Amino acid sequence: MDYLQQQIKELDQRIEEVQVLLEDPELKEMAVSEIESLKGQKEELLQSASTPNSEVNSDEEDLNEDDSLNPNIAILEIRSAAGGDEAGIFAGDLLRMYTRYATTKGWRIEELDRSEGKIGQIKSLTLQITGQGSFLELQYESGVHRVQRVPETESSGRIHTSTATVAVLPQIPETEIHINPSDIEFDAFRSGGAGGQNVNKVNTAVRIKHIPTGIVVTAQTERSQLQNKENAMALLRAKLWEIEQADKAKATSGTRLSQIGSGDRSEKIRTYNFPQNRVTDHRIGKSWHNLEAILEGNLSNITSALQEAAKEENAH
Repeated sequence: MDYLQQQIKELDQRIEEVQVLLEDPELKEMAVSEIESLKGQKEELLQSASTPNSEVNSDEEDLNEDDSLNPNIAILEIRSAAGGDEAGIFAGDLLRMYTRYATTKGWRIEELDRSEGKIGQIKSLTLQITGQGSFLELQYESGVHRVQRVPETESSGRIHTSTATVAVLPQIPETEIHINPSDIEFDAFRSGGAGGQNVNKVNTAVRIKHIPTGIVVTAQTERSQLQNKENAMALLRAKLWEIEQADKAKATSGTRLSQIGSGDRSEKIRTYNFPQNRVTDHRIGKSWHNLEAILEGNLSNITSALQEAAKEENAH
């Protein structure tokens, strides 16, 4: 299956759907903006299709054994966990790290959902990252990230430990995960997130609950309720796929992914130790001593080391 062609076809279909809105004077301006955005996404995909990359292609063969997965789209979730306010700040640090890394790779970043705590703190955030090999490079980021540092509000200089969880999911096509319409509850509400001045005026944000599993997903950063619903359904399919993979992993033993990282949100995978200027990935027992640079998006050495470790295990 040619995933780029599939994505281009889907974008063409969405462009055709939005073009109908051009006939409505009240929606014309919004429709023009949406069409420009969709055409920009299509152009990026066309450019990536024309750019050969033998290294990524090799990774696709070695690491992406499931033919249903699109290696060029990653859904990345960040949630603050244990540690109070400091956990929310750390979640924001991880957001900046992944955003800057994606920018250096030339990947497109789209924010699907955001929930904030106090100023500068993230409760939860969902991104869609599109670009050549984005899922393949980021898939091993899933798990618990731990930070050890002295918070700015700590007067006694005591080191605090706090955590945030990261989940990296692939985009799953509708043909791979079927969702019965009777199994979902749909709710539209007014967004409180980013998206321009129109975002809070109408009920464009979407919340979907999958009744059999209890999974709840939201999408609220687009101005179009239809687009938010599509994003929410894509996120729901990814989460259902994640459950299926976890069930499969339980049924097998000694698999490569269970050693390098199954994507289990409860698995502690990495520690960011500020006093020692060290980042340690516990799965491969390797450390790097340029912590500040890593948090500024210099992740290439880490992602490369994890991919190499996965290749070695796969070879065995």
